[in-house]
Amino acid sequence: MPPTSPSASAEDVERAYGDTKLAQVLYHDWEAATYDDKWSISFDERCTAYARDRFEAITGMPEPLPYGVALELGAGTGFFSLNLKLAGVLDEVHVTDISPGMVEAAKANAERLGFTVQGRVADAERIPYDDNTFDVVVGHAVIHHIPDVEAAFAEVLRVLKPGGRFVVAGEPTRVGDWYARRLGRLTWHATKAVTALPLLRERWARDPEELDESSRAAALEAVVDLHTFDPDELARTALRAGAVAVRTRTEELTAAFLGWPVRTFEAAVRPGALGWGWAMFAYGSWRRLSALDRVLARAVPAKLFYNVGITGVKPG
Repeated sequence: MPPTSPSASAEDVERAYGDTKLAQVLYHDWEAATYDDKWSISFDERCTAYARDRFEAITGMPEPLPYGVALELGAGTGFFSLNLKLAGVLDEVHVTDISPGMVEAAKANAERLGFTVQGRVADAERIPYDDNTFDVVVGHAVIHHIPDVEAAFAEVLRVLKPGGRFVVAGEPTRVGDWYARRLGRLTWHATKAVTALPLLRERWARDPEELDESSRAAALEAVVDLHTFDPDELARTALRAGAVAVRTRTEELTAAFLGWPVRTFEAAVRPGALGWGWAMFAYGSWRRLSALDRVLARAVPAKLFYNVGITGVKPG
């Protein structure tokens, strides 16, 4: 099991407001033990297909697979890289994260899956690997946490081999973040109110202490989420860092209008109340709406979608 993460106290939150790096460590260490449950992360067909589909949507899968040596930047519990390894996209996996708790969680997840990953606690703006080390660098929902995104792209290009590729998925757009946060807050307050009703409280309501901790986590989340992105501006940032063949891809419009209330509802109810059937229902609904979003993308401006992914190549 991943190490039990410490609770985030009110004093922790107060200190973190003045120190971005401290906020990143506190928040992600605190989340490490429960992160997979919170976001319905698994390492099976459901999430393996999701990870591979995101990678393919952004890159078009142009190179022979698997990539030999891979790094996941800001890996968290290893969701993206471990599922890409299971999907046959990656071979040897290394992970970094600013949070020691997340690095240990990713290594523990890999061990349960029957393989080993190398993990290092590291700042994305100073990656502790030699030049020209990796065939591919991947990330998922990571660069919006990094103070200097252009510096991080430059570091990624430094550790890539010539011709190597980076692939970052799941970053919030400016418009998408605006509506997702509002949907999340509305769902959170509604779920708390409904599950507090006498007939529902015993099965559905979370303990008050857990709700207080979740509220503190939400306060820290507001500190660690540093950026939202315009797809064209994000591409220009990667180009300034030295990348070539840069491409962005946006996803999730109607799927985000479902996904954010679903994820918030899952976090607001008692752990274990929903079960695997709910997870599969939510995933199936998300897939159907994602298919609709691919049709809508032909007519709807890219900046209105929730997620943006980006890929680029280190010059050969």
